[in-house]
Amino acid sequence: MFTFEPVGVIHSCFKEKFGIPRQPGLVPEARAVLELLPPYNRAEAVRGLEGFSHVWLTFVFHACFGAPWKPTVRPPRLGGNRRLGVFATRSTHRPNPIGLSALELERIEASPGRVLLHLKGVDLLDGTPVLDIKPYLPYSDSLPAATGGFADTAPAAPFEVVFGQGALDGCAGQPEMAALIRGVLAQDPRPAYYAKGDGKRDFGMKLGDFDVKWEVDGDAVRVIDIVRVGL
Repeated sequence: MFTFEPVGVIHSCFKEKFGIPRQPGLVPEARAVLELLPPYNRAEAVRGLEGFSHVWLTFVFHACFGAPWKPTVRPPRLGGNRRLGVFATRSTHRPNPIGLSALELERIEASPGRVLLHLKGVDLLDGTPVLDIKPYLPYSDSLPAATGGFADTAPAAPFEVVFGQGALDGCAGQPEMAALIRGVLAQDPRPAYYAKGDGKRDFGMKLGDFDVKWEVDGDAVRVIDIVRVGL
């Protein structure tokens, strides 16, 4: 039996599981801050990390904690129509709900008793506990000759994303939020069981400080409304 305690917690733009990119780096505009927890919130604990462009984070799929695991799962990349062994996928429902992401490190903010790592291209839910941080080493971690099985190339963004007038008004003066919404929706965050071309459907999601309403019509996404939470 092993017991681990988090070294930090993620403060992410993704407030719910729906809409999170299925892999890191797919939406470069997706940002998060990793706050180190006591007693690890010391500047010397990250000394030298500023020299690395990317980091590996080992984390817990805390929103799936306690869910039963299955020996086979249906990867969204295959449309949810084919079962593969759980260890041949990156499914969140694992015997031990642990994840691994390589993320861009934008900057480090350190002061007495406070250490923050600003990250880019994240695929992490707000509140995610982080178990460990390691620097990304290009000479050993980048393997150009590696093969990727059923996911050998990055998925193509299947949707054109357009903003209705209400959505444009809702994100006026927020170009970074507009870019984040466009990047997330272009990746088609819907569950795999929604077949393409099954007619117009409305969806909603929380992204950062905003509620986003959108609809799918064929191969296009129309953002209907963007409302700041609490207003």
